[in-house]
Amino acid sequence: MSAGLFLVSSTARAESWAVTSPNGEVRISVRLADLGGTADYPKQPPRLYYRVEQGREASRAAVIGDSPLGLEIAGLDLLDGLRFQSASEPRPIEASYEMVRGKRRQCHNRANEVTLAFRNPAGQALEIDLRAYDDGAAFRYRVPGGGDAARTLNAEATGFALPADARLWLAPSDKATTYSPAYETYYENEIPVGTASPTGKGWSFPVLFRTGDSQHWGLITEANLGDNYCGTRLSSTAPGGVYRIALPDPEEGHGTGSVNPTSKLPWGMPWRVIILGSSLANIVESTLVTDLSEPSQIQDPGWIHPGRVAWSWWSDPPSPQDGAKQKQFVDLAAEMGWEYVLVDANWDIMDNGNIHDVIRYAKSKGIGVLLWYNSGGPHNVVTEKPRGTLSAPELRRFEFELLRKWGVKGVKVDFFQSDKQNVIGLYQAILRDAAAAGILVDFHGCTLPRGWSRTWPNLMSMEAVRGEECYIFDAQYPERAPVQNAILPFTRNTVGPMDYTPVGFSDNRYPHRTTWAHELALSVLFETGLLHFTDKAEAYLTLPDAPKQFLKNVPVTWDDTRFVAGYPGQFAILARRKGDTWYLAGVNGGQGPREERVRLGSWLGTGTYEMERIGDGADGRSFSTETQPVVAGREFVVNLHPFGGFVATLKPAR
Repeated sequence: MSAGLFLVSSTARAESWAVTSPNGEVRISVRLADLGGTADYPKQPPRLYYRVEQGREASRAAVIGDSPLGLEIAGLDLLDGLRFQSASEPRPIEASYEMVRGKRRQCHNRANEVTLAFRNPAGQALEIDLRAYDDGAAFRYRVPGGGDAARTLNAEATGFALPADARLWLAPSDKATTYSPAYETYYENEIPVGTASPTGKGWSFPVLFRTGDSQHWGLITEANLGDNYCGTRLSSTAPGGVYRIALPDPEEGHGTGSVNPTSKLPWGMPWRVIILGSSLANIVESTLVTDLSEPSQIQDPGWIHPGRVAWSWWSDPPSPQDGAKQKQFVDLAAEMGWEYVLVDANWDIMDNGNIHDVIRYAKSKGIGVLLWYNSGGPHNVVTEKPRGTLSAPELRRFEFELLRKWGVKGVKVDFFQSDKQNVIGLYQAILRDAAAAGILVDFHGCTLPRGWSRTWPNLMSMEAVRGEECYIFDAQYPERAPVQNAILPFTRNTVGPMDYTPVGFSDNRYPHRTTWAHELALSVLFETGLLHFTDKAEAYLTLPDAPKQFLKNVPVTWDDTRFVAGYPGQFAILARRKGDTWYLAGVNGGQGPREERVRLGSWLGTGTYEMERIGDGADGRSFSTETQPVVAGREFVVNLHPFGGFVATLKPAR
């Protein structure tokens, strides 16, 4: 069977259709069948189910078993009584595009796509786009039609039937509080299918899993979420191994907004995405989330400049209200060669100078200024200022235009606390209006990346992670951070930029257990368009020469990213390329020492490279440095302390 061949089969009990990826490795199929007795599926007239398989035809394995499809829209039952109408011819997709920031600058993807059309007894159509990519599968619903009436989704029947012996890495969905949900729970580490969510609120995307034989890895998430839908999650439990799509919790966003999304017809919905591969490399290196998202809405992105950021809040939370202290962080950025300074919450009630003094001083030093904003609005009751300027369209556009006139380069917008449609629309509006004013955006206290960085390249980063700020708030964090840091490169950071605010050498309220080399490695291991360095000025200015120079030079935009070695929760080593220089970074999530033989793969190219390595020193608060020649295809040994780490730069030998 050739790759991409479209199959149609029909029996007395079922009809089925399928499409295969160009490389023949991924197959997604749909059938209209009665699967009563399978999982928790009811016995009734046929419904739609899909399946995803991975591997060559002779040895394909079902990584997603027969899983439910369908929608329940008020007045439009698109779940029961569906009948097949038509199927398109397979359409080959081969696309290239450029990212301002991400895993790589030049992205390329290949897929085969088909569209299936069904009708309910009343004649309403349901269309399902199926795509089989070389590194995964995706599908989305489209509901054709017209008219002025808005339709409301009551439920989405979509599920994901995982193999019974699979193991999962996934984070519980937050309970709604003053500061959540914000995708800031801890990832569960390699748990069985069906484990109940400890919060009772479901499981957040993305979900990483491996099959019991470790021959197949997968990651489930969603992409291309627009303002006509809500952000979703997976159900708290998985009867029969099937996780179902769940809508937001009613209490999110201070109770504002509807749980159920609405739209006029036609209604196109987000992509459901399953990244697949025989190893973790396929997961880590995939760009499928942005591949499936709308192209850039910014015609000329030349004004968009990712960069490194000096940030005072972690080391001194009241400092954004002190103009003199902010100037010290401007000086830090200038000394380190970093592009920006972030002035955090409550800068509009600054003493000892004002924000204009800071902006003028930063301009004199060649440093760009980023300003913090509260997103609220009625969807939060957080009092930090400035608030009330971004939720209303007229006020938001006025504010962004004012920032443009001041010469401010970007905003950090915080405290969204909801995945309901009204707040998803707010994210989209902020990105659109900020782009019109030439303003960069960093979202905090926010939802998960869903491909928006491709559509709006001015989106530099999103938090949606339990990051380094938790050394202030959470007594558990020092114990759990090393394991989380070894999970995040395979989960959260795989789907988009992650503003973890790393590289804290000082101890805050709850002291680190990670070594300084581990902290240094996070500057490369975690990808983000704005790399906010979390620590105080003295922590960086007093570093030994090698790590200090490394932080002066570390990039935030990459030409390529490669998985080198690792296992979620245990350790992670990635390589990222900028120009002709490769940056390697690795961390040990374990409490025992670790020796790794690191193989320099074919990605390194040919010839000899000079490697400068910075690793753990005699203790956790010191560094060791080493320089040696290396060749692609060879190995070198790295010894990691408990909770340790390393970085290395590889430059072609001259």
